[in-house]
Amino acid sequence: MLRATATAGFPARLAARRPRVATAATRVVLAGAEVRSVIFRALRCGPVPVPRRKACFCSNSDAGSGPEAAEPEGAEATGGQEGEEENASSAIVPAASRPEDCHTVIALPLLQRPLFPGFYMPIHVKDRKLLQALVENSKRSGPYAGAFLVKDDEGTNPNSATNSESDNSIHDLKGKELLKRLHDVGTLAQITRIQGDLVVLLGHHRVKITEMVAEDPLIVKVDHLKEMPYDKDDDVIKATSFEVISTLRDVLKTNTLWKDQVQTYTQHMGDFNYPRLADFGAAISGANKLLCQEVLEELDVCKRLKLTLELVKRELEISKLQESIAKTIEEKVTGEQRRYLLNELLKAIKKELGLETDDKTALSEKFRERIETKKDKCPPHVLQVIEEELTKLQLLEASSSEFSVTRNYLDWLTAVPWGDYSDENFDVHHAQCILDEDHYGLADVKERILEFIAVGKLRGSSQGKIICLSGPPGVGKTSIGRSIARALNRKFYRFSVGGLADVAEIKGHRRTYVGAMPGKMVQCLKSVGTANPLVLIDEIDKLGRGHLGDPASALLELLDPEQNANFLDHYLDVPIDLSKVLFVCTANVIEMIPNPLLDRMEIISIAGYITDEKMHIARDYLEKNTREASGIKPELVEVTDDALLALIENYCREAGVRNLQKHIEKIYRKIALKLVRQGVSNEPPRDITIVEANEELAGFDVAIKVEDENSKNSLVKDVSVDVNPVDSSLENINAVPLTTESEVGHNEHSNEAPIEKF
Repeated sequence: MLRATATAGFPARLAARRPRVATAATRVVLAGAEVRSVIFRALRCGPVPVPRRKACFCSNSDAGSGPEAAEPEGAEATGGQEGEEENASSAIVPAASRPEDCHTVIALPLLQRPLFPGFYMPIHVKDRKLLQALVENSKRSGPYAGAFLVKDDEGTNPNSATNSESDNSIHDLKGKELLKRLHDVGTLAQITRIQGDLVVLLGHHRVKITEMVAEDPLIVKVDHLKEMPYDKDDDVIKATSFEVISTLRDVLKTNTLWKDQVQTYTQHMGDFNYPRLADFGAAISGANKLLCQEVLEELDVCKRLKLTLELVKRELEISKLQESIAKTIEEKVTGEQRRYLLNELLKAIKKELGLETDDKTALSEKFRERIETKKDKCPPHVLQVIEEELTKLQLLEASSSEFSVTRNYLDWLTAVPWGDYSDENFDVHHAQCILDEDHYGLADVKERILEFIAVGKLRGSSQGKIICLSGPPGVGKTSIGRSIARALNRKFYRFSVGGLADVAEIKGHRRTYVGAMPGKMVQCLKSVGTANPLVLIDEIDKLGRGHLGDPASALLELLDPEQNANFLDHYLDVPIDLSKVLFVCTANVIEMIPNPLLDRMEIISIAGYITDEKMHIARDYLEKNTREASGIKPELVEVTDDALLALIENYCREAGVRNLQKHIEKIYRKIALKLVRQGVSNEPPRDITIVEANEELAGFDVAIKVEDENSKNSLVKDVSVDVNPVDSSLENINAVPLTTESEVGHNEHSNEAPIEKF
């Protein structure tokens, strides 16, 4: 490190004692006021070493060093005046011992940022001829060059990073072309080090290009620039400089890149000059090169400080944003690690307190809690199996396949409602009300069901009988079973056995099979949560039979009251009491039911509905439910009895009412479409009344009377039902206007719109 002293005799005494060392050493003699400068101390601590046998000028003012600067000691011993003249005659740029004496310099293009006075900057010189000129110039006593920022091409973004292609294009420019691309104002820089193509520059003060001297390498004449006179006691300058220092301190809290330099300035607030403070703030900021060049070209100290303040404020915001991003990323990265450490810590704490539980312990506690509430009702043999399986679960590894099988088995075994029964209601009057509410007619069927309930009331239980409801489709067999469950206050569960050909669907699979499950009956008990539901076995006359067994034979054990008290499911492999379950079966043709099953059933036949019963069902149930499902208000549509009668007699002649419901739904869909179209066309709402159905050779027509509230005339709309009388299938309904009352010649005061027949 260089050492500065104010004593002129010390180097002489040192040279007298060791003359060879004195010739190789470098002395820098500055005035006492310059030694105390903060700028000098900051520059003196720079990271780039000063070459031996050369003098380094680190001035506190833009004018360079004064006459106190000493020549390199021992110059005469290395060659004397003849050597100096020889070097001067062979140099490209005339020799100058002081920076302010340099008026002709080599121009170095800077691509990234301008060089500020008092700062080092390493650059790579790719031009061999230019590099050779710099090497020759650095051997002289005044190795100086001019550093000038390169202008951007038109249409380019100054904020974008310079790529290699633009670098190569700049290095290819020579002479006037290169001069046009350089900013006029730059920095006079001292060449402190050259290593390969790396050149280290130290900025001194501002210069301005006046003219070109040589083209290759580019040599220019420069004028030395000085700051405009200013008042050091000016309040605006002081306030601006203090704000710059305060902002630099804030930047230091988040960005430690320029920590030493910022601390030097902030700790010596009274020992600096304002121009260098402005240069320092602009140099350490991350602003783009054009803004930094603007600070470099500004000679008004007050304006320069304001420009620098804007740059450091922006740097502060960037530092805050950087800190926020870093914090977010750190939280995201360390979140999983933190959660893992906390979980491990929690396990360690539980282990110390004796509270640690693993997955197997948690599962065991779960299953024990399930069975604890049923312990008094659960059969002893089931409790014994559960305890054995729980012990087995603790001995198995959680990763083994047997562990998963045992866990699923315990899940099903503890989910069965052992001994849980719902309270039955044997009130005959209550059952009568429910049956009448859900169904019209069927007096003999209802009477038989009430007899069954009355026997159950006297016995205290409705077990012992298997009811089979037989009849054609659509007569309400399934809905009757649901009504019986509601009357008895039992849970209702339905499953169909139509086409069933696998015995395992009824009795379950063995646990050794992959994906094994219990049968339908165990699934029913788990679903309803009680041990005495009403189970409706639908389509029992359509049982299948295949190579997987005979389901009809498997149903014997399930339905027979003498056997189902100890029903054995293949999956659970423990006896289950199904004697409290009420089974109701449905069939269309009882002759298709296997005789062993048919002998154990009590058949209740539902022959069908007569026309009067269908009229009441359509009026009280089907039409009402369909209108609500279609979203049509009752006051908008009225279906007359004649229309329903024609619909029943001409279209729905089957025993059930399922086809009747389909036809009513089709009519209401057409009406809903007509109402929606009226709403879209902003027509006023009209009341639609189905008043009559007329029969023709080609089909039947249902006429609809549409009452217009805004007119005294009544319009007759026709809902045309294109139908083949043979199969009585409703295919299309079209609502079209027919005629007005005046057109058909009716009385003006007639209360009913005429019906035109087709």
